[in-house]
Amino acid sequence: MSSSSLASRLTVSASMPKLSTSSKRTVKIGFLAPLTGDVSAWGRPGHDGCLVWADEVNSSGGIQIGGERYLVEIVPFDCQYEPNLALLGARKLVLDDGVKLLLMLGGDTFPPVQDFINQHKVLTSTLLPSDLSPDTPYLIAPCEVHPIYNVTGVEWVAENRPELKTVALCAQRDSLGLPSIATYRAAFEAAGIELVQEIFFPVSSPDLAGVVARMLEASPDILCWDTAYEPFVHELTRAAFDHGFEGQIISCTADDYDGLIAHTSKAFMEGFVFQFPDFDDPALNASGINFRKPNEFFEEYNRRFPGTWSAVSWEYASILELWREAVENAGTVEPVSVLAAIKAGGTGHHAFGEAAWWGNDLFGIDNALVGDWPVVVIRGGKARIAEFRSVPAWCEKHGDLLARHMRNLGQMWDQQIAPVASKEDVLPRQSFLKRLVSS
Repeated sequence: MSSSSLASRLTVSASMPKLSTSSKRTVKIGFLAPLTGDVSAWGRPGHDGCLVWADEVNSSGGIQIGGERYLVEIVPFDCQYEPNLALLGARKLVLDDGVKLLLMLGGDTFPPVQDFINQHKVLTSTLLPSDLSPDTPYLIAPCEVHPIYNVTGVEWVAENRPELKTVALCAQRDSLGLPSIATYRAAFEAAGIELVQEIFFPVSSPDLAGVVARMLEASPDILCWDTAYEPFVHELTRAAFDHGFEGQIISCTADDYDGLIAHTSKAFMEGFVFQFPDFDDPALNASGINFRKPNEFFEEYNRRFPGTWSAVSWEYASILELWREAVENAGTVEPVSVLAAIKAGGTGHHAFGEAAWWGNDLFGIDNALVGDWPVVVIRGGKARIAEFRSVPAWCEKHGDLLARHMRNLGQMWDQQIAPVASKEDVLPRQSFLKRLVSS
């Protein structure tokens, strides 16, 4: 939508009489993600961000749907990142609670619910577009195109620190780590940075100090933590500090980087590159940013949930804002009509700017909203956006390279399991399906 047409719509909206919310009509949104357990850092803060969003919407009168105002209710279900619980939660939220949108983290919890979502035509979002395939018509990745955006951080490092020539890479063996490893492989290869060490470690009780020691044996210029979970990122970083590493560190996330600084030093964390900004960042107030009042959101979130801001605190909320716009344009909350409104014109209002619905070559379906993504660098103890870079532009140049590395790890949509070059190194992509069937 052009700025002029948006301005016109806002002018017309402002001139209309306020609609009554006295009837307290409510539309329910399901939050199906880990709220406890090892992966809760990518669920709980997102749920809390949704509460901040919903309260702001409801205090403003709710959502306008077909001439009426509706309040929003977030209905959570803690799947604990367990596939069997995810299916139970999907059934409960859709059949019992009547939710009109299902917000998921995705990954290993998505395959068990796929058939149910298709059967009931449930509009569902994921933060992991590797969940997408031609068999997931009602699943969208409208915010985080994990792990594809990680190429922007590698590209930025290569251009700004051309003296860095080698990298050691590690990741946990799961549905987040595998596609991320493939992406980093492609990004470093495209940048001309040699991969001198790569280590997969188990999700349960990994010896991360030992992992870092093995990585450092190759004397890399760069250490990359891939998409490791928050506790892993902290342990890996502390181990690198303890070993006296003085090179570049790059990671998908750096949640609670203040804690990292406290356990290492400000000097050690200087120049740490990752992909998720604090929302008090001045760069988010630029024209073209579609997340409404990011600084105020950040302030309110931290007032209500101090010390818990993370990579996902804003993400589910940004999906809700995109959904809200589609609902108001469609005049209904019915999932099929809302999905059509979300994808109308082939573009959408991504949090960081206008973006295109994309993904057919990689996922077999154009259900991922892809545009610019920020590169975040820690300077003087504070994370700040160094630059926004185009994910589509990188893919235009290096898409074949990315697809090759994805296929080598069994992460393309048409691969059911990863090819096992070493059973120690690769986890089947659909392994949890067998667990679900046998339970």
